[in-house]
Amino acid sequence: MNINGQEIKVFAGNASKDLALKICESLGVTLGDAEVGSFSDGEISVNIKETVRGADVFVVQSTCAPVVNRHLMELLIMIDALKRASAGRITAVIPYYGYARQDRKAKARDPITAKLVADLITSAGADRVLTMDLHAAQIQGYFNIPVDHLLGVPILAKYFKKLELEDIVVVSPDLGSVTRARNFANILDAPIAIIDKRRPKANVSEVMNIIGEIEGKNVILVDDMIDTAGTITNGAKALKDFGAKEVYACCTHPVLSGPAIERIKDSVIKELVVLDTIKLAEEKKLENIKNLSVADIFAEAIRRIYENKSVSKLFG
Repeated sequence: MNINGQEIKVFAGNASKDLALKICESLGVTLGDAEVGSFSDGEISVNIKETVRGADVFVVQSTCAPVVNRHLMELLIMIDALKRASAGRITAVIPYYGYARQDRKAKARDPITAKLVADLITSAGADRVLTMDLHAAQIQGYFNIPVDHLLGVPILAKYFKKLELEDIVVVSPDLGSVTRARNFANILDAPIAIIDKRRPKANVSEVMNIIGEIEGKNVILVDDMIDTAGTITNGAKALKDFGAKEVYACCTHPVLSGPAIERIKDSVIKELVVLDTIKLAEEKKLENIKNLSVADIFAEAIRRIYENKSVSKLFG
């Protein structure tokens, strides 16, 4: 793809190579030739094996497990290499933005690591960022460069619309996710309910009550990410205890760390629908986990950025 002599190039780190290949297929371009490896002492080695001078470059890399910090460093070093190779513009395409949960000082002496990571990406040489479903929308303001923030809700809602479930209620797993649940419910033309919970410590949640009518209904739990799966599985059990018919769940980012897979296996969740912002390892591919791709929406966003067209049409 070439507009006014400026070529588009897409590169990928090791965290998101499969997704990057799908994005390239949708765009009709070839994935850029880059070697991202390690020296014998563990230092990251990056070799961009084709010219990028003057090109509009997109680097696809989620900063996710199993080696979060390594994936972040790969992204930073790739951006630095591309900048020093005279790329025309560099866009960091970060489907899953790690450290997003550390977005504020919740108690004394807490770091705000989401801001630190934003500064690192900017200092490395990124000219703009393309991401999806930040854990806290205000993280966009941590950057001093443009940020395009895509949403996973339309993709997830479209899937559930095709299922043609009856008597649907969309459920927010906590008070902080109400806006996301309402947007999801608007697409399905369904009512919402809210799980009232408290979190005594990190990765631990306790359900207190259900706000809304869910008895005899098919309920869909909606969240931005599932990490240890405690919140989603406890919420699903509570919904069943309060009389829900079937419990479905969905999220944009399947972090699925620690005991998550065992919890989902043992849960009452009929189907969990996730997006491929994070690659699912083979051991995490359960029969009741449905994986949808974000490649097309990222490809369209990249195309619009490249052609200097509005990206806002993709936000809804």
